[in-house]
Amino acid sequence: MPNPTAAMLVIGDEILSGRTRDANMHYLAGQLTETGIDLKEVRVVSDDRAAIVLAVQVLSELYDHVFTSGGIGPTHDDITADCMADAFGARIDVRDDARAILAAHYEKAGTELNAARLRMARIPDGAGLIDNPVSAAPGFTIGNVHVMAGVPSVFQAMVASVLPTLTGGQPLVSRTLRIERGEGDIAGPLGVLAEAHPDLSIGSYPFQKDGKYGSNVVIRGVDGAAVEAAIDLLATSFPE
Repeated sequence: MPNPTAAMLVIGDEILSGRTRDANMHYLAGQLTETGIDLKEVRVVSDDRAAIVLAVQVLSELYDHVFTSGGIGPTHDDITADCMADAFGARIDVRDDARAILAAHYEKAGTELNAARLRMARIPDGAGLIDNPVSAAPGFTIGNVHVMAGVPSVFQAMVASVLPTLTGGQPLVSRTLRIERGEGDIAGPLGVLAEAHPDLSIGSYPFQKDGKYGSNVVIRGVDGAAVEAAIDLLATSFPE
């Protein structure tokens, strides 16, 4: 049986403008690989309601899970929760369980739960809350979409809350072989190897160092023995 599939939707003008470097995709990809959920696509969209709604609807149809990051804070441009409600045709409002979490958090901190902070308790009807042990404001899951914060520390905590609730498949095994030859020299044997092992993912990632060309060949698959055998075969074709 194939592994479950996933996509990620990164939301925010700050990513597209280059002001902020996204770290969440790298983290999520690693966690999903260990869980046995195959990340198949990542999209980045601006803080545009129509674009977010369309992307969510498309991705949720194509994949078993969708993970979003960004846009669930207290400011006017945090529109992700409203967009999720639109995408699923759900009503959205401040929900008692989310309000209680925020109220307890801000009371402990001696901070007012003002109208702006209360925006983070607006949850679409039918959604389940995602725990946030870092800053309390919850994410949520609606349908097969897991809606999480963009701040990396909070995103990572929410991923840790969500993944144990999901059914994974077989974790991918990955091995790398460094070959001190250019891609033009190794393309033929790599093509033969890929054809002989259609169950494996074989990628070539070139580099240049001290005026010489080389490539890191990465072989991935769910069958560890098959991955090791392919790496060994490739190593004998290109001895150091």
